Amino acid sequence: MHIALVAGELSGDLLGSGLIAALKARYPQARFSGIGGPGMVAQGLRSLVPMERLAVMGLVEVLRHLPELFRIRRQLYRHLLADPPQAFVGIDAPDFNLGLERRLRARGIPTAHYVSPSVWAWRPWRVRKIVRAVDLMLTLLPFEAAFYRNHGVAVRHVGHPLADMIPLRSDAMAARKSLGLEWPADAPLVALLPGIRTGEVGRMGALFLETANLLYARRPDLRFLIPAATPRLNEALAALRSTRAPALPLTLIQGQSREAMAAADVVLLASGTATLEAMLLKRPMVVAYRVAPMTAWIARRLVTVSHFALPNLLAGRELVPEFFQEAATVAHLGPAVLRWLDEAPARARLVAAFDALHAGLRRDASRQAAEAIAELVNRKPGFFPER
Repeated sequence: MHIALVAGELSGDLLGSGLIAALKARYPQARFSGIGGPGMVAQGLRSLVPMERLAVMGLVEVLRHLPELFRIRRQLYRHLLADPPQAFVGIDAPDFNLGLERRLRARGIPTAHYVSPSVWAWRPWRVRKIVRAVDLMLTLLPFEAAFYRNHGVAVRHVGHPLADMIPLRSDAMAARKSLGLEWPADAPLVALLPGIRTGEVGRMGALFLETANLLYARRPDLRFLIPAATPRLNEALAALRSTRAPALPLTLIQGQSREAMAAADVVLLASGTATLEAMLLKRPMVVAYRVAPMTAWIARRLVTVSHFALPNLLAGRELVPEFFQEAATVAHLGPAVLRWLDEAPARARLVAAFDALHAGLRRDASRQAAEAIAELVNRKPGFFPER
């Protein structure tokens, strides 16, 4: 049994590692190849190129890397034709994976896509490409499955593995102890997560540090924590700190972003999967995002939803403040963070809303996804009824 998988960033690697573990429980002799990160490699994936070479975000940013991305995709396609898998699973990274899935499917290789592209939010015409590319869509969020059923795509809503992994209650004091923080145990803590890509940190890092300076001026009892996703980002953030916030009581750590959020009273973060993690940890948050000006101009003309932070999308209303592009300023972010610190009733209402969303996403996702892939391989009758 050979199953191929491709993930393009750390959030996809997390999903892929859980899926491989669940598939190994079904198929102990299975082998796995493709592209993945440290989690997938630890589960036995043979990654043909480093996953970081796919981690590009934003329309304009992607254009600069297109030649390399096309070259990697051609190499991977030739590899999979020479050693055909029983199934191919593209994990997120739709701009890379969907084209590959379409070509592999045309050659008779069953294809699944794990994590719905946000076609329900922008560029909805992409569903036509999905219909041609995939035999099965595996969705994480409950509202996505109906969209695919309406367009004739076989779909399984599996829930989100993070909702299975993260307990319904997390202990902030235990998280602080595990991180070895040297501040007073009761010091209010703000975690800053400016992103997991170099471009994101370049756009968001200085903004978050300047916001922290304002917060510290207003509340000298505050302490701050930044988890850097990679050693390279650790160096970049350390350099930013030395110029933008040299006097800030800030601890910079390597990795451990979930522990950092669990330790925090409030999280200030860039949009992405981290917002879902913060929600599952029941931490109040403020979400901000900036992209290249041209990317923002295009996005504003194509986006069809009113929110971009995942907790707000799941709730269908604004649970947490979110600020995009020109609105992502110190003047907006600072007061929003202070509100969560100062208003206990608002925090309690938010936690209750997060509890309900967490319960709805707990579906044993990795097991369900592996079951669906097994059905894809075996082509069982009653093709993937929605559950």
